[in-house]
Amino acid sequence: MVKSPVFERGWTDGAFPWATIENIDQWEGKDVEIRGWLANRRSSGKIVFLIIRDGTGFIQATVSLGEAFSREDLKFLERLPFESAILVRGRVRREPRAPFSGYELEVQGVRVVSLAQEEYPIQKKEHSVEFLMEHRHLWLRSRRQNAILRIRNTIIMGIHECLQKEGFVLIDPPILTPAACEGTTTLFELEYFDLGKAYLSQSGQLYMEAACMAFGRVYCLAPAFRAEKSKTRRHLTEFWMVEPEAAFFTFEDNLHLQERLVSFIVQKVLSECPRELEILERDTKPLERVTPPFPRISYTEALELLQRKGFPVRWGDDFGGDEETAISEEFDRPVFIHHYPKAIKAFYMQPDPENPDLVLNDDLIAPEGYGEIIGGSERIYDLALLEERLREHNLPREAFEWYLDLRRFGACPHSGFGLGIERTVAWICGVHHIRETIPFPRQIYRIYP
Repeated sequence: MVKSPVFERGWTDGAFPWATIENIDQWEGKDVEIRGWLANRRSSGKIVFLIIRDGTGFIQATVSLGEAFSREDLKFLERLPFESAILVRGRVRREPRAPFSGYELEVQGVRVVSLAQEEYPIQKKEHSVEFLMEHRHLWLRSRRQNAILRIRNTIIMGIHECLQKEGFVLIDPPILTPAACEGTTTLFELEYFDLGKAYLSQSGQLYMEAACMAFGRVYCLAPAFRAEKSKTRRHLTEFWMVEPEAAFFTFEDNLHLQERLVSFIVQKVLSECPRELEILERDTKPLERVTPPFPRISYTEALELLQRKGFPVRWGDDFGGDEETAISEEFDRPVFIHHYPKAIKAFYMQPDPENPDLVLNDDLIAPEGYGEIIGGSERIYDLALLEERLREHNLPREAFEWYLDLRRFGACPHSGFGLGIERTVAWICGVHHIRETIPFPRQIYRIYP
């Protein structure tokens, strides 16, 4: 255990303004206080270099032997455990050679808030994915994970900004539901008091359909749960979706909204997160091309494209990750695949009036091999047709009586879609595996921490 230091001499609370590292350039030449944690350090003779992180960024703090710091002080700092919480005061100086931001702090005082109790588990060496996931609560502190989750924050804020400007109202759906939305085979089931079985929500869509009949244009941003035993790099059992729904929106209206939303959030990340994209070494040129209109191909055209590429796909097959990647290779921006066979899509999708075996739906496939990020459709609003579709899918009518009410009272054409937050973050960040795009991932083999 390292003893508390003796070099808090002359420390007066509030004497220095509290600065954040992300805005350190605004404090050049001024004395500030940084509140954070010791991420790393090195020493060179009479100087100790401390790498401080405060959650907004990293900065090098230079401690020199002299009036403020004795050799005993420097020796203490050389033994200070990583991830100890500290307050550091000093003058901000521009130094192009300094890592991270081109600024450093000439330290005048240090106060230890708490000493790390043992050696920090995550060191500057190669760690297995399993080890890092077991220590996810600490791995979040790294520069890369910080950058990914800051971009996630920007994407979510961009979604709210874009949809609010489009006149959409945020409506929160329930997490516990009485019935399936996306099929009965991937439900998480639980007993709900004396009322029987309930399920964790697969989607907020059905509730957004109810809400759009009350508010016109609505959306939710909420977790969804799929008990799908998939181990691919694109799947989580708990994930987040934004689901807009709009009354009197046609299939075309729906596609245009998807284009505007995706383009908006990509451009927002490019504008507001250049440092994070640089940390991730993300090539931004492909992102700069994400502007409307997006190319469109029908399911039939996609099938023919895949067959030309040697994929053994037949009419009625759904597309998996490999097929989506192969399709995306033909385009330099997201591509819509539309008009899928009715038989492989959800019960609520509106059939194409010109070919009832197809539905008015789309999947939006991200470029660079990141697969589907949006699924959307026009919804059935004819009561008799919806009742027929419930029977075809063997869904319990009594659980959907409230949903059928929406067709009994004021039925109108309406459309919507779901955008997966984690897949979108993975694509924009250029992250290979979706597990890095959510703070605490839940997968079929992981529920800790």
